[in-house]
Amino acid sequence: MKYRNLLLWILLAFAFLIRVISISDYPPSLNWDEVSHGYNAYSLLKTGTDEWGEPYPQIFRAYGDYKLPVYIYLTIPSVAIFGLTPLAVRLPSILAGVIVVLFTYLLTQKLFDRKDISFFAAFISAIAPWSFFLSRVALEANVALALTLAGVYYFFDDIKHKNGNLIRSAVLLSLSVWTYNSYRFFTPLISLVLISIYHKELKKLFLKNKVTVVLSGIIFTFFISAMALQFLSAEGSARYDNVAIISEASIGQIEHIRNISQLPEIVTRVLYNRYTYFCYTFVSHFVSHFSTDFLFTSGGSNYQFNIQSHGLLFAITFPFITIGSIAFFLSRKYRKHYLFIVLWILAAPLAASLTKDTPHTLRTITFLPLPYILTAYGITYALDLTKKYRSIFTSIIVFTYLLYFTRYFITYTNEYTRNYSWAWQYGYEQAVDYAMTQYEKYDVILMTKKYGEPHEFVLFYSSWNPAEFKNDSNLVRFYQSDWYWTDRFDKFNFINDWDIPMESSDNWILESEEMVDISGKVLLITSPGNYPNGWHVLDTIHFLDGQAVFDIVEK
Repeated sequence: MKYRNLLLWILLAFAFLIRVISISDYPPSLNWDEVSHGYNAYSLLKTGTDEWGEPYPQIFRAYGDYKLPVYIYLTIPSVAIFGLTPLAVRLPSILAGVIVVLFTYLLTQKLFDRKDISFFAAFISAIAPWSFFLSRVALEANVALALTLAGVYYFFDDIKHKNGNLIRSAVLLSLSVWTYNSYRFFTPLISLVLISIYHKELKKLFLKNKVTVVLSGIIFTFFISAMALQFLSAEGSARYDNVAIISEASIGQIEHIRNISQLPEIVTRVLYNRYTYFCYTFVSHFVSHFSTDFLFTSGGSNYQFNIQSHGLLFAITFPFITIGSIAFFLSRKYRKHYLFIVLWILAAPLAASLTKDTPHTLRTITFLPLPYILTAYGITYALDLTKKYRSIFTSIIVFTYLLYFTRYFITYTNEYTRNYSWAWQYGYEQAVDYAMTQYEKYDVILMTKKYGEPHEFVLFYSSWNPAEFKNDSNLVRFYQSDWYWTDRFDKFNFINDWDIPMESSDNWILESEEMVDISGKVLLITSPGNYPNGWHVLDTIHFLDGQAVFDIVEK
Protein backbone atom coordinates (compact mmCIF):
# COMPACT_ATOMS: atom_id res chain seq x y z
CA MET A 1 0.00 0.00 0.00
CA LYS A 2 2.80 2.43 0.93
CA TYR A 3 4.56 1.60 -2.34
CA ARG A 4 1.42 2.30 -4.35
CA ASN A 5 0.78 5.58 -2.56
CA LEU A 6 4.37 6.63 -3.17
CA LEU A 7 4.02 5.78 -6.86
CA LEU A 8 0.87 7.91 -7.09
CA TRP A 9 2.60 10.85 -5.40
CA ILE A 10 5.52 10.53 -7.82
CA LEU A 11 3.10 10.55 -10.74
CA LEU A 12 1.32 13.65 -9.41
CA ALA A 13 4.65 15.42 -8.86
CA PHE A 14 5.66 14.53 -12.41
CA ALA A 15 2.34 15.82 -13.75
CA PHE A 16 2.86 19.10 -11.89
CA LEU A 17 6.46 19.45 -13.04
CA ILE A 18 5.73 19.03 -16.76
CA ARG A 19 2.87 21.52 -16.48
CA VAL A 20 4.69 24.24 -14.56
CA ILE A 21 8.20 24.09 -16.06
CA SER A 22 9.01 27.22 -18.14
CA ILE A 23 5.35 28.25 -17.95
CA SER A 24 6.20 31.82 -19.00
CA ASP A 25 7.73 30.61 -22.26
CA TYR A 26 5.44 27.78 -23.36
CA PRO A 27 2.97 28.87 -24.61
CA PRO A 28 5.15 31.79 -25.69
CA SER A 29 2.97 34.59 -24.29
CA LEU A 30 -0.34 35.29 -22.63
CA ASN A 31 -3.28 35.77 -24.99
CA TRP A 32 -5.97 38.43 -24.50
CA ASP A 33 -8.26 36.10 -22.52
CA GLU A 34 -5.45 35.25 -20.12
CA VAL A 35 -4.48 38.87 -19.47
CA SER A 36 -8.18 39.66 -19.00
CA HIS A 37 -8.43 36.92 -16.36
CA GLY A 38 -5.33 38.21 -14.63
CA TYR A 39 -6.18 41.92 -14.66
CA ASN A 40 -9.75 41.38 -13.47
CA ALA A 41 -8.42 39.23 -10.62
CA TYR A 42 -5.91 42.00 -9.84
CA SER A 43 -8.67 44.62 -9.92
CA LEU A 44 -10.79 42.56 -7.52
CA LEU A 45 -7.79 42.13 -5.24
CA LYS A 46 -7.02 45.86 -5.16
CA THR A 47 -10.47 47.44 -5.35
CA GLY A 48 -13.14 44.76 -4.83
CA THR A 49 -14.49 45.42 -8.32
CA ASP A 50 -13.70 44.20 -11.83
CA GLU A 51 -12.16 46.46 -14.48
CA TRP A 52 -15.62 47.91 -15.20
CA GLY A 53 -16.23 48.83 -11.57
CA GLU A 54 -18.68 45.99 -10.91
CA PRO A 55 -18.31 44.65 -7.32
CA TYR A 56 -17.69 40.89 -7.24
CA PRO A 57 -19.69 40.09 -10.39
CA GLN A 58 -21.35 36.76 -11.15
CA ILE A 59 -20.28 37.15 -14.75
CA PHE A 60 -17.44 39.32 -16.05
CA ARG A 61 -18.11 41.71 -18.93
CA ALA A 62 -14.46 41.69 -20.08
CA TYR A 63 -14.52 42.58 -23.79
CA GLY A 64 -18.23 41.86 -24.14
CA ASP A 65 -17.71 38.10 -24.30
CA TYR A 66 -18.90 37.73 -20.68
CA LYS A 67 -16.61 35.32 -18.88
CA LEU A 68 -17.87 32.95 -16.19
CA PRO A 69 -16.49 33.81 -12.73
CA VAL A 70 -14.86 30.80 -11.06
CA TYR A 71 -11.49 30.92 -12.85
CA ILE A 72 -11.05 34.64 -12.23
CA TYR A 73 -11.82 34.29 -8.52
CA LEU A 74 -9.41 31.36 -8.26
CA THR A 75 -6.71 33.56 -9.81
CA ILE A 76 -6.90 36.18 -7.04
CA PRO A 77 -4.69 34.25 -4.53
CA SER A 78 -1.98 33.48 -7.10
CA VAL A 79 -1.96 37.10 -8.32
CA ALA A 80 -1.67 38.22 -4.69
CA ILE A 81 1.37 35.96 -4.26
CA PHE A 82 3.12 36.17 -7.65
CA GLY A 83 1.80 39.45 -9.08
CA LEU A 84 0.64 39.89 -12.66
CA THR A 85 2.76 37.14 -14.19
CA PRO A 86 2.12 34.17 -16.49
CA LEU A 87 2.63 31.82 -13.53
CA ALA A 88 -0.04 33.60 -11.48
CA VAL A 89 -2.57 33.56 -14.32
CA ARG A 90 -1.93 29.97 -15.40
CA LEU A 91 -1.48 28.41 -11.95
CA PRO A 92 -5.19 27.54 -11.41
CA SER A 93 -5.17 25.62 -14.69
CA ILE A 94 -1.88 23.91 -13.85
CA LEU A 95 -3.23 22.76 -10.49
CA ALA A 96 -6.51 21.72 -12.10
CA GLY A 97 -4.51 19.57 -14.52
CA VAL A 98 -2.85 17.77 -11.61
CA ILE A 99 -6.21 17.37 -9.86
CA VAL A 100 -7.57 15.80 -13.05
CA VAL A 101 -4.79 13.21 -12.90
CA LEU A 102 -5.58 12.48 -9.25
CA PHE A 103 -9.32 12.12 -9.74
CA THR A 104 -8.85 10.11 -12.90
CA TYR A 105 -7.04 7.63 -10.67
CA LEU A 106 -9.64 7.79 -7.91
CA LEU A 107 -12.67 7.60 -10.21
CA THR A 108 -11.20 4.69 -12.17
CA GLN A 109 -10.60 2.90 -8.88
CA LYS A 110 -14.26 3.43 -7.93
CA LEU A 111 -15.45 2.06 -11.28
CA PHE A 112 -13.16 -0.98 -11.59
CA ASP A 113 -11.58 -1.54 -8.18
CA ARG A 114 -8.24 -2.37 -9.82
CA LYS A 115 -5.08 -0.43 -9.02
CA ASP A 116 -3.38 -1.29 -12.31
CA ILE A 117 -6.21 0.16 -14.41
CA SER A 118 -6.26 3.24 -12.17
CA PHE A 119 -2.51 3.84 -12.46
CA PHE A 120 -2.50 3.46 -16.23
CA ALA A 121 -5.47 5.83 -16.57
CA ALA A 122 -3.78 8.44 -14.36
CA PHE A 123 -0.44 8.02 -16.16
CA ILE A 124 -2.05 8.57 -19.57
CA SER A 125 -3.99 11.53 -18.18
CA ALA A 126 -0.73 13.11 -17.03
CA ILE A 127 0.98 13.02 -20.44
CA ALA A 128 -1.75 12.85 -23.11
CA PRO A 129 -1.64 15.87 -25.47
CA TRP A 130 -5.30 16.68 -24.84
CA SER A 131 -4.95 17.24 -21.11
CA PHE A 132 -1.29 18.30 -21.03
CA PHE A 133 -1.64 21.13 -23.55
CA LEU A 134 -4.78 22.60 -21.98
CA SER A 135 -3.26 22.47 -18.49
CA ARG A 136 -0.56 24.98 -19.46
CA VAL A 137 -3.04 27.66 -20.55
CA ALA A 138 -5.34 29.74 -18.33
CA LEU A 139 -8.52 27.97 -19.41
CA GLU A 140 -11.80 27.84 -17.50
CA ALA A 141 -12.57 24.49 -19.17
CA ASN A 142 -9.66 22.80 -17.42
CA VAL A 143 -10.88 23.91 -14.01
CA ALA A 144 -14.45 22.87 -14.88
CA LEU A 145 -13.15 19.41 -15.80
CA ALA A 146 -11.37 19.07 -12.44
CA LEU A 147 -14.48 20.17 -10.54
CA THR A 148 -16.69 17.74 -12.46
CA LEU A 149 -14.39 14.76 -12.02
CA ALA A 150 -14.09 15.46 -8.31
CA GLY A 151 -17.87 15.84 -8.06
CA VAL A 152 -18.54 12.57 -9.87
CA TYR A 153 -15.95 10.75 -7.73
CA TYR A 154 -17.47 12.01 -4.48
CA PHE A 155 -20.91 10.97 -5.74
CA PHE A 156 -19.68 7.39 -6.05
CA ASP A 157 -17.83 7.64 -2.77
CA ASP A 158 -20.91 8.85 -0.90
CA ILE A 159 -23.41 6.32 -2.27
CA LYS A 160 -21.11 3.51 -1.11
CA HIS A 161 -20.79 4.77 2.47
CA LYS A 162 -23.51 4.86 5.08
CA ASN A 163 -22.34 8.31 6.23
CA GLY A 164 -22.28 9.79 2.72
CA ASN A 165 -24.13 13.07 2.28
CA LEU A 166 -23.49 14.16 -1.35
CA ILE A 167 -22.75 17.73 -0.25
CA ARG A 168 -19.18 17.67 -1.60
CA SER A 169 -20.44 16.31 -4.89
CA ALA A 170 -23.26 18.85 -5.11
CA VAL A 171 -20.94 21.82 -4.43
CA LEU A 172 -18.26 20.73 -6.90
CA LEU A 173 -20.69 19.90 -9.71
CA SER A 174 -22.55 23.16 -9.07
CA LEU A 175 -19.34 25.19 -9.36
CA SER A 176 -18.51 23.58 -12.72
CA VAL A 177 -21.53 25.22 -14.39
CA TRP A 178 -20.18 28.60 -13.27
CA THR A 179 -16.76 27.86 -14.72
CA TYR A 180 -17.09 26.95 -18.41
CA ASN A 181 -19.96 27.11 -20.88
CA SER A 182 -19.89 23.47 -22.05
CA TYR A 183 -20.49 22.37 -18.47
CA ARG A 184 -23.64 24.48 -18.25
CA PHE A 185 -25.12 21.78 -20.46
CA PHE A 186 -23.02 18.75 -19.59
CA THR A 187 -23.12 18.90 -15.78
CA PRO A 188 -26.93 18.89 -15.40
CA LEU A 189 -27.08 16.11 -17.99
CA ILE A 190 -24.46 13.88 -16.38
CA SER A 191 -26.08 14.54 -12.99
CA LEU A 192 -29.40 13.25 -14.32
CA VAL A 193 -27.55 10.21 -15.67
CA LEU A 194 -26.05 9.51 -12.23
CA ILE A 195 -29.40 9.93 -10.48
CA SER A 196 -31.19 7.69 -13.00
CA ILE A 197 -28.67 4.85 -12.99
CA TYR A 198 -27.87 4.81 -9.29
CA HIS A 199 -31.33 5.69 -7.93
CA LYS A 200 -31.47 2.58 -5.71
CA GLU A 201 -28.21 3.51 -3.98
CA LEU A 202 -29.46 7.09 -3.63
CA LYS A 203 -32.69 5.88 -2.05
CA LYS A 204 -30.76 3.87 0.55
CA LEU A 205 -28.52 6.84 1.27
CA PHE A 206 -31.55 9.11 1.63
CA LEU A 207 -33.17 6.79 4.18
CA LYS A 208 -30.00 6.95 6.30
CA ASN A 209 -29.14 10.65 5.92
CA LYS A 210 -32.27 12.52 4.92
CA VAL A 211 -31.25 15.98 6.08
CA THR A 212 -27.84 16.12 4.41
CA VAL A 213 -29.04 14.50 1.18
CA VAL A 214 -31.90 17.01 0.96
CA LEU A 215 -29.45 19.82 1.71
CA SER A 216 -27.16 18.66 -1.12
CA GLY A 217 -30.17 18.65 -3.46
CA ILE A 218 -31.07 22.19 -2.42
CA ILE A 219 -27.49 23.38 -3.01
CA PHE A 220 -27.35 21.79 -6.45
CA THR A 221 -30.80 23.06 -7.45
CA PHE A 222 -29.97 26.58 -6.31
CA PHE A 223 -26.75 26.84 -8.33
CA ILE A 224 -28.22 25.22 -11.43
CA SER A 225 -31.34 27.41 -11.30
CA ALA A 226 -29.25 30.54 -10.87
CA MET A 227 -27.13 29.48 -13.85
CA ALA A 228 -30.25 28.85 -15.96
CA LEU A 229 -31.66 32.28 -15.11
CA GLN A 230 -28.35 33.91 -15.96
CA PHE A 231 -28.15 32.03 -19.26
CA LEU A 232 -31.56 33.44 -20.23
CA SER A 233 -30.17 36.97 -19.91
CA ALA A 234 -28.39 38.77 -22.73
CA GLU A 235 -25.10 38.67 -20.84
CA GLY A 236 -25.39 34.98 -19.99
CA SER A 237 -26.10 33.90 -23.57
CA ALA A 238 -23.67 36.32 -25.24
CA ARG A 239 -20.93 33.74 -25.72
CA TYR A 240 -23.25 31.10 -27.17
CA ASP A 241 -24.83 33.64 -29.51
CA ASN A 242 -21.39 34.19 -31.04
CA VAL A 243 -20.71 30.49 -31.69
CA ALA A 244 -24.21 29.06 -32.29
CA ILE A 245 -24.96 26.92 -35.35
CA ILE A 246 -27.75 29.24 -36.45
CA SER A 247 -26.30 32.66 -37.20
CA GLU A 248 -26.65 35.41 -39.78
CA ALA A 249 -24.06 33.62 -41.91
CA SER A 250 -25.91 30.28 -41.80
CA ILE A 251 -29.23 31.98 -42.59
CA GLY A 252 -27.58 33.62 -45.59
CA GLN A 253 -26.28 30.21 -46.67
CA ILE A 254 -29.78 28.74 -46.44
CA GLU A 255 -31.16 31.58 -48.56
CA HIS A 256 -28.43 31.06 -51.15
CA ILE A 257 -29.23 27.34 -51.44
CA ARG A 258 -32.90 28.16 -51.86
CA ASN A 259 -32.15 30.66 -54.60
CA ILE A 260 -30.08 28.21 -56.67
CA SER A 261 -32.33 25.20 -56.07
CA GLN A 262 -34.03 23.72 -59.15
CA LEU A 263 -36.71 22.01 -57.07
CA PRO A 264 -40.31 23.28 -56.73
CA GLU A 265 -40.58 26.13 -54.24
CA ILE A 266 -42.57 24.18 -51.64
CA VAL A 267 -40.06 21.29 -51.77
CA THR A 268 -37.16 23.72 -51.50
CA ARG A 269 -38.66 25.31 -48.38
CA VAL A 270 -39.28 21.92 -46.79
CA LEU A 271 -35.73 20.73 -47.49
CA TYR A 272 -33.83 23.94 -46.83
CA ASN A 273 -34.80 25.84 -43.69
CA ARG A 274 -33.45 26.61 -40.25
CA TYR A 275 -34.72 23.37 -38.73
CA THR A 276 -33.33 21.01 -41.36
CA TYR A 277 -30.06 22.97 -41.43
CA PHE A 278 -29.79 22.78 -37.64
CA CYS A 279 -30.53 19.05 -37.48
CA TYR A 280 -28.15 18.13 -40.30
CA THR A 281 -25.36 20.33 -38.92
CA PHE A 282 -25.85 19.11 -35.36
CA VAL A 283 -25.66 15.44 -36.38
CA SER A 284 -22.57 15.98 -38.57
CA HIS A 285 -20.89 17.90 -35.75
CA PHE A 286 -21.74 15.16 -33.26
CA VAL A 287 -20.26 12.43 -35.45
CA SER A 288 -17.11 14.45 -36.19
CA HIS A 289 -15.99 14.21 -32.56
CA PHE A 290 -15.46 10.47 -32.92
CA SER A 291 -13.29 10.67 -36.03
CA THR A 292 -9.80 9.18 -35.91
CA ASP A 293 -8.53 12.30 -37.67
CA PHE A 294 -9.66 14.52 -34.80
CA LEU A 295 -8.53 12.16 -32.04
CA PHE A 296 -5.31 10.70 -33.43
CA THR A 297 -4.08 12.77 -36.37
CA SER A 298 -4.96 16.46 -36.52
CA GLY A 299 -6.84 17.57 -33.41
CA GLY A 300 -8.93 20.73 -33.55
CA SER A 301 -8.32 23.69 -35.83
CA ASN A 302 -7.70 26.32 -33.11
CA TYR A 303 -3.98 26.97 -32.73
CA GLN A 304 -4.33 27.82 -29.01
CA PHE A 305 -5.77 24.47 -27.92
CA ASN A 306 -3.53 21.87 -29.56
CA ILE A 307 -0.48 21.44 -31.76
CA GLN A 308 -1.51 21.43 -35.39
CA SER A 309 -1.22 18.11 -37.24
CA HIS A 310 -0.94 16.26 -33.93
CA GLY A 311 -3.73 14.18 -32.48
CA LEU A 312 -5.21 14.70 -29.05
CA LEU A 313 -4.25 11.12 -28.19
CA PHE A 314 -0.95 9.39 -29.00
CA ALA A 315 -1.04 6.88 -31.84
CA ILE A 316 -0.10 4.09 -29.44
CA THR A 317 -3.46 4.71 -27.74
CA PHE A 318 -5.49 3.56 -30.76
CA PRO A 319 -5.10 -0.24 -30.41
CA PHE A 320 -5.54 -0.14 -26.65
CA ILE A 321 -8.60 2.11 -26.63
CA THR A 322 -10.14 -0.14 -29.28
CA ILE A 323 -9.43 -3.28 -27.26
CA GLY A 324 -10.54 -1.57 -24.06
CA SER A 325 -13.84 -0.33 -25.51
CA ILE A 326 -14.76 -3.72 -26.95
CA ALA A 327 -13.69 -5.67 -23.87
CA PHE A 328 -15.46 -3.30 -21.48
CA PHE A 329 -18.73 -3.28 -23.38
CA LEU A 330 -18.70 -7.07 -23.67
CA SER A 331 -17.92 -7.55 -19.99
CA ARG A 332 -20.70 -8.52 -17.60
CA LYS A 333 -18.68 -7.63 -14.53
CA TYR A 334 -19.23 -3.88 -14.87
CA ARG A 335 -22.78 -3.98 -16.23
CA LYS A 336 -24.09 -1.04 -14.20
CA HIS A 337 -21.12 1.18 -14.94
CA TYR A 338 -21.44 0.20 -18.60
CA LEU A 339 -24.58 2.32 -18.99
CA PHE A 340 -22.96 5.22 -17.14
CA ILE A 341 -19.92 5.19 -19.45
CA VAL A 342 -22.07 4.90 -22.61
CA LEU A 343 -24.30 7.82 -21.61
CA TRP A 344 -21.24 9.89 -20.67
CA ILE A 345 -19.77 9.24 -24.13
CA LEU A 346 -23.03 10.26 -25.79
CA ALA A 347 -23.47 13.35 -23.60
CA ALA A 348 -19.89 14.64 -23.92
CA PRO A 349 -20.09 16.12 -27.46
CA LEU A 350 -23.65 17.47 -27.25
CA ALA A 351 -22.79 21.01 -26.11
CA ALA A 352 -19.97 21.36 -28.65
CA SER A 353 -22.22 20.02 -31.42
CA LEU A 354 -24.54 22.99 -30.89
CA THR A 355 -21.74 25.33 -31.96
CA LYS A 356 -19.75 26.04 -35.10
CA ASP A 357 -16.05 25.28 -35.63
CA THR A 358 -16.31 21.62 -34.70
CA PRO A 359 -14.80 19.29 -33.71
CA HIS A 360 -13.42 21.61 -31.04
CA THR A 361 -10.65 20.53 -28.68
CA LEU A 362 -11.67 22.76 -25.78
CA ARG A 363 -15.46 22.42 -25.93
CA THR A 364 -15.16 18.63 -25.97
CA ILE A 365 -12.99 18.48 -22.87
CA THR A 366 -16.15 16.94 -21.39
CA PHE A 367 -14.97 13.62 -22.90
CA LEU A 368 -12.10 13.45 -20.46
CA PRO A 369 -11.00 11.23 -18.81
CA LEU A 370 -13.01 8.52 -20.64
CA PRO A 371 -10.43 7.96 -23.43
CA TYR A 372 -7.74 7.45 -20.77
CA ILE A 373 -9.89 5.08 -18.72
CA LEU A 374 -10.87 2.93 -21.71
CA THR A 375 -7.27 2.88 -22.90
CA ALA A 376 -6.09 1.78 -19.46
CA TYR A 377 -8.74 -0.94 -19.45
CA GLY A 378 -7.46 -2.12 -22.84
CA ILE A 379 -3.84 -2.15 -21.66
CA THR A 380 -4.62 -4.22 -18.57
CA TYR A 381 -6.86 -6.54 -20.58
CA ALA A 382 -3.97 -7.20 -22.97
CA LEU A 383 -1.53 -7.63 -20.07
CA ASP A 384 -3.87 -10.13 -18.41
CA LEU A 385 -3.50 -12.32 -21.51
CA THR A 386 0.29 -12.34 -21.10
CA LYS A 387 0.69 -12.88 -17.36
CA LYS A 388 4.05 -14.59 -17.71
CA TYR A 389 5.62 -11.53 -19.34
CA ARG A 390 3.44 -8.90 -17.66
CA SER A 391 6.30 -6.92 -16.10
CA ILE A 392 8.24 -6.81 -19.38
CA PHE A 393 5.24 -5.68 -21.43
CA THR A 394 4.26 -3.12 -18.78
CA SER A 395 7.74 -1.61 -18.96
CA ILE A 396 7.63 -1.54 -22.76
CA ILE A 397 4.24 0.19 -22.79
CA VAL A 398 5.26 2.80 -20.22
CA PHE A 399 8.56 3.44 -21.98
CA THR A 400 6.82 3.80 -25.36
CA TYR A 401 4.34 6.29 -23.94
CA LEU A 402 7.19 8.31 -22.46
CA LEU A 403 8.95 8.30 -25.84
CA TYR A 404 5.80 9.62 -27.49
CA PHE A 405 5.49 12.31 -24.84
CA THR A 406 9.16 13.29 -25.13
CA ARG A 407 8.79 13.74 -28.86
CA TYR A 408 5.58 15.72 -28.35
CA PHE A 409 7.18 17.93 -25.68
CA ILE A 410 10.12 18.72 -27.96
CA THR A 411 7.74 19.69 -30.76
CA TYR A 412 5.69 21.79 -28.33
CA THR A 413 8.68 23.72 -27.00
CA ASN A 414 10.37 24.15 -30.37
CA GLU A 415 8.47 24.06 -33.68
CA TYR A 416 5.05 24.89 -32.24
CA THR A 417 6.29 27.76 -30.08
CA ARG A 418 8.39 29.17 -32.91
CA ASN A 419 5.83 28.83 -35.70
CA TYR A 420 2.70 29.83 -33.80
CA SER A 421 3.85 32.62 -31.48
CA TRP A 422 1.62 34.93 -33.55
CA ALA A 423 -1.44 32.94 -32.41
CA TRP A 424 -0.58 33.92 -28.82
CA GLN A 425 -0.38 37.67 -29.56
CA TYR A 426 3.34 37.52 -28.98
CA GLY A 427 5.08 40.88 -28.88
CA TYR A 428 2.68 42.81 -26.65
CA GLU A 429 4.76 42.23 -23.52
CA GLN A 430 7.88 43.55 -25.24
CA ALA A 431 5.98 46.50 -26.71
CA VAL A 432 4.46 47.48 -23.36
CA ASP A 433 7.82 47.11 -21.60
CA TYR A 434 9.36 49.46 -24.15
CA ALA A 435 6.53 51.97 -23.78
CA MET A 436 6.69 51.98 -19.99
CA THR A 437 10.48 52.40 -19.85
CA GLN A 438 10.14 55.44 -22.14
CA TYR A 439 6.85 56.63 -20.61
CA GLU A 440 8.10 59.96 -19.23
CA LYS A 441 9.65 61.03 -22.56
CA TYR A 442 6.36 61.19 -24.51
CA ASP A 443 3.17 63.22 -24.41
CA VAL A 444 1.18 60.63 -26.40
CA ILE A 445 1.65 56.87 -26.84
CA LEU A 446 -0.22 55.32 -29.76
CA MET A 447 -0.76 51.57 -30.21
CA THR A 448 -2.31 49.68 -33.08
CA LYS A 449 -5.39 47.51 -32.54
CA LYS A 450 -4.35 45.15 -35.31
CA TYR A 451 -3.53 42.25 -32.99
CA GLY A 452 -6.46 42.67 -30.63
CA GLU A 453 -7.26 44.67 -27.48
CA PRO A 454 -3.93 46.40 -26.75
CA HIS A 455 -5.33 48.27 -23.75
CA GLU A 456 -5.65 45.05 -21.72
CA PHE A 457 -2.01 44.17 -22.35
CA VAL A 458 -0.94 47.65 -21.24
CA LEU A 459 -2.98 47.32 -18.05
CA PHE A 460 -1.64 43.85 -17.31
CA TYR A 461 2.05 44.23 -18.11
CA SER A 462 2.32 47.63 -16.44
CA SER A 463 0.32 46.48 -13.38
CA TRP A 464 -1.71 49.65 -13.85
CA ASN A 465 -3.56 50.78 -10.75
CA PRO A 466 -7.17 49.57 -11.30
CA ALA A 467 -8.70 52.44 -9.33
CA GLU A 468 -6.81 55.01 -11.40
CA PHE A 469 -7.83 53.27 -14.62
CA LYS A 470 -11.55 53.21 -13.81
CA ASN A 471 -11.52 56.87 -12.71
CA ASP A 472 -9.28 58.16 -15.50
CA SER A 473 -10.72 61.34 -17.03
CA ASN A 474 -9.17 60.38 -20.39
CA LEU A 475 -10.81 56.95 -20.44
CA VAL A 476 -12.81 56.35 -23.63
CA ARG A 477 -14.81 53.10 -23.86
CA PHE A 478 -17.85 52.26 -25.95
CA TYR A 479 -20.05 49.39 -27.15
CA GLN A 480 -20.19 48.59 -30.84
CA SER A 481 -20.76 45.43 -32.94
CA ASP A 482 -21.36 43.25 -29.86
CA TRP A 483 -18.02 44.26 -28.36
CA TYR A 484 -16.71 46.73 -25.80
CA TRP A 485 -13.86 48.82 -27.20
CA THR A 486 -11.29 50.90 -25.35
CA ASP A 487 -9.81 53.75 -27.37
CA ARG A 488 -7.97 55.77 -24.76
CA PHE A 489 -6.80 56.09 -21.19
CA ASP A 490 -4.08 58.23 -19.63
CA LYS A 491 -1.69 59.15 -22.49
CA PHE A 492 -2.35 55.89 -24.38
CA ASN A 493 -4.41 55.96 -27.57
CA PHE A 494 -5.44 52.73 -29.31
CA ILE A 495 -6.11 53.08 -33.00
CA ASN A 496 -6.85 50.98 -36.05
CA ASP A 497 -4.06 50.41 -38.54
CA TRP A 498 -6.02 52.16 -41.26
CA ASP A 499 -6.33 55.30 -39.12
CA ILE A 500 -2.57 55.85 -39.24
CA PRO A 501 -1.83 58.32 -42.09
CA MET A 502 1.23 58.09 -44.24
CA GLU A 503 1.66 61.87 -44.16
CA SER A 504 2.64 63.47 -40.86
CA SER A 505 0.35 66.01 -39.21
CA ASP A 506 -0.40 67.38 -35.74
CA ASN A 507 -3.97 66.02 -35.61
CA TRP A 508 -5.25 62.65 -36.76
CA ILE A 509 -8.93 62.18 -37.48
CA LEU A 510 -9.91 58.58 -36.71
CA GLU A 511 -12.66 56.53 -38.34
CA SER A 512 -14.77 57.17 -35.23
CA GLU A 513 -14.38 60.91 -36.00
CA GLU A 514 -12.39 61.33 -32.80
CA MET A 515 -9.39 63.64 -33.12
CA VAL A 516 -6.03 62.65 -31.67
CA ASP A 517 -3.69 65.55 -30.87
CA ILE A 518 -0.11 64.53 -31.67
CA SER A 519 1.42 67.97 -31.66
CA GLY A 520 3.79 66.99 -28.85
CA LYS A 521 6.29 64.18 -28.45
CA VAL A 522 4.73 60.97 -29.77
CA LEU A 523 5.61 57.25 -29.54
CA LEU A 524 3.85 54.98 -32.03
CA ILE A 525 3.72 51.20 -31.73
CA THR A 526 2.37 49.99 -35.05
CA SER A 527 2.35 47.10 -37.49
CA PRO A 528 5.50 46.81 -39.63
CA GLY A 529 5.99 49.70 -42.06
CA ASN A 530 2.71 51.36 -41.16
CA TYR A 531 3.76 54.82 -39.98
CA PRO A 532 3.93 58.39 -41.37
CA ASN A 533 6.74 59.46 -43.65
CA GLY A 534 9.65 61.01 -41.84
CA TRP A 535 9.04 59.32 -38.50
CA HIS A 536 12.07 57.64 -36.91
CA VAL A 537 12.13 53.85 -36.25
CA LEU A 538 13.45 53.13 -32.75
CA ASP A 539 13.02 49.37 -32.62
CA THR A 540 11.30 46.41 -34.26
CA ILE A 541 9.74 43.52 -32.32
CA HIS A 542 9.61 40.12 -34.02
CA PHE A 543 7.59 36.96 -33.67
CA LEU A 544 9.66 33.94 -32.69
CA ASP A 545 9.80 32.82 -36.33
CA GLY A 546 11.60 36.04 -37.22
CA GLN A 547 8.69 37.93 -38.82
CA ALA A 548 8.18 41.50 -37.64
CA VAL A 549 5.17 42.17 -35.45
CA PHE A 550 5.63 45.77 -34.28
CA ASP A 551 7.60 48.78 -35.45
CA ILE A 552 8.23 51.26 -32.64
CA VAL A 553 8.64 54.76 -34.04
CA GLU A 554 8.65 58.32 -32.79
CA LYS A 555 7.69 61.64 -34.29
